[in-house]
Amino acid sequence: MIGNKNGDVLVGDKAFEFYNSRNPEDYIQIPWEEIVRVRAQLFFKDKYIRGFFIDTKSAGSYNFVVKNAGKTLKTMRDFLGNEKIVRNKPVLSLKKVFEWFKRKK
Repeated sequence: MIGNKNGDVLVGDKAFEFYNSRNPEDYIQIPWEEIVRVRAQLFFKDKYIRGFFIDTKSAGSYNFVVKNAGKTLKTMRDFLGNEKIVRNKPVLSLKKVFEWFKRKK
């Protein structure tokens, strides 16, 4: 999957599903057993959830940006449990960049 695609996210009883809005035959189904963890992308002091990454056992990691990410994560928690839904740890945050520039002066 290369590039951004618009579509619909469905949380089913057996899998997480994404369907491309332009081509319904272009879809991703990730069974719950295949998901290692879901990393939520939190911003503005953890008040806004932009989306999430789904890390799988065999296919790598997928990035999803959804309108109602909080509700989607709560629904996914019912199937995965609390231990598999975690906060994403960014490698470099804007706060750290500003602190670094202040120390340089």
